[in-house]
Parts: sequence; structure tokens; C-alpha cells
Amino acid sequence: MTRPARLAVGVVSAGRVGSVLGAALARAGHSVVAASGISAASVRRAETLLPGVPLLPPDQAVRSADLVLLAIPDDALAGMVGGLVNSGSLRAGQIVVHTCGARGVDVLAPAAELGVLPLALHPVMTFTGRPEDLERLSTCSVGVTAAEGDEAAWNVGEALTVEMGAEPVRVPGAVRPLYHAAIAHGANHLATLVNDCVEVLRGAGIAHAERVVAPLLSAALDNSLRRGDSALTGPVARGDAGTVREHLRVLAEQAPDVAPAYDALSRRTFARARAAGLLPDAAAADLDALFSSTASGPDSPDDFPDTDHGRETQ
Repeated sequence: MTRPARLAVGVVSAGRVGSVLGAALARAGHSVVAASGISAASVRRAETLLPGVPLLPPDQAVRSADLVLLAIPDDALAGMVGGLVNSGSLRAGQIVVHTCGARGVDVLAPAAELGVLPLALHPVMTFTGRPEDLERLSTCSVGVTAAEGDEAAWNVGEALTVEMGAEPVRVPGAVRPLYHAAIAHGANHLATLVNDCVEVLRGAGIAHAERVVAPLLSAALDNSLRRGDSALTGPVARGDAGTVREHLRVLAEQAPDVAPAYDALSRRTFARARAAGLLPDAAAADLDALFSSTASGPDSPDDFPDTDHGRETQ
């Protein structure tokens, strides 16, 4: 893989992603010549991760750059590209990279018409905007997308990724929305799930809830990544319909904001467990009857009367 020549990098903007990737490119030997950022948080990040780099408006930050890094929210990307094109800030020969997970290089089409090389590089990790993110890059993958059939562009994207310390993974532009949906479903909803779990435990008076569940959740994640559906455990995977019913009842009563998510995830777990052949026919029938009887979701505790927990195990 050919190493890109030393590049002048312009970062738009010095948010959590842009500041870290700019620092990673600088560490690889490139020169960050300018960044944009006006918030106090962006200024602090730039001072820490991009010391000495001037903060300029976006159009000025990219004019002298060979590599333009657009690390901005998805919904702002098309407008930013259009603004940079209309202001004459971009020129032929530049590499223009965006970091949005759901978009390919199509959103960079107005810039590509000027002769820039368009790339999408999406790091598959969460960012804090702190120096430790630089080390975490070495453990993550980056979804690389270039124009279909432009092998040279794909190679540039992969080389830049390797230089930043990450592992490149080719993601065709047509599947970027599905790729990003899967990643968001896993990472973002995992954070919501964990925080709900901790909050419910705290509400129940459990001290040090984070410490209580940390080993369990870490093991569940590790087992799931290693073993797939065979790692499923708990009352749904065992077919304990009475326990699931009781969970739904008590959550509807004491944690009504969490109950719908538990219900939805229990149904999805049931579908996966049944498809994987983990449930005996009788257990599957009991769960199917439970979920059919609460098809509209756990609206109130009265929807879940006490039942015999006949199949409950540890």
C-alpha cells in the first residue's frame, strides 16, 4: 500500500472526531495547517490535540490544505460542501474526506466535479475528544468508501487509515446507510440499555450499581461476539414465561419508561432464540402466548397479573 506524501491538512471542525483524527494525521507525519471551531469546547480540544494550529472559518481552513477533513454532523455535510464549493475554497487535486457513517462519496459530488478526490472514512468507535482516543484508534476499524471503480482512491483511503493507526474495511457506498444503522443500533442502543439497567438498579436501592453489573455486561458482550446466539442466557432464552411476565409487570409499575424497551428486546431475543433452536417447543409456545397477549406493549401493571412461575430456574 503506497504511503500518501506529506499533506497539509485542514480540519472542519475541531470537534471530538475532527480534533482526534487531525492529531492522528499529524502523528503520522502530516501537517495540520488550520482547523475551524468557535465553541469553547472546540478551542480547548484544539489547544490540547492540535497545539499551535490556527482556528479559522471553514472556507479559510481548507484553502491551503491538500487534505480537507470534514468531521461534522451528517445533516450539515451537504450544506458545508455546497458552501465550500460556492466560495471557491476547494480546488482540483485536493483530497476531501468526510467522516459521516451513513453517507458515501455521493454527498461530495459537487466537490468531485471540481477535480477533488472524494473519500468517506468512518471510524468505528466512540470519541471523547481526549488524547486517549488516539490510542484507541489502534484498536478500531475505519469504514472506507471511495468512488466505484476508482481503485487508486480506495488505496488512498486505506493508506490514510493505516497511517492513523486503524484497520481499513471497505464499505461500498450503496450499503453505507445499512452499515451505519447496524453500528448505531449496537453502540448507541447499548449505551442506552446499560444506562437504563443502572438507573433501575439505583431506583431499587442497589448500591454501586455500575460495579454490580460491570462483570456481567462485559462477559455478555464478550460471549456474544465470540459465540453469537448460543451466548443467549436469561429467562427468555430458558423459556421462563412466568419470569418474563413478572419483569414486564414490575417494570410497567415502577420503571414505565424502561418497560417498552424491555418488551421489545424480549420479543427480539425470543425470535433469535427460537430461530437458533435454543427453546423447546413447549417453552416457545408459552412465550409466544405471552407476547401475543401483550401485543400492544406493557401499558400498565394490570396487563401482567401474577402467574405461576412454574419453569423459573436460576
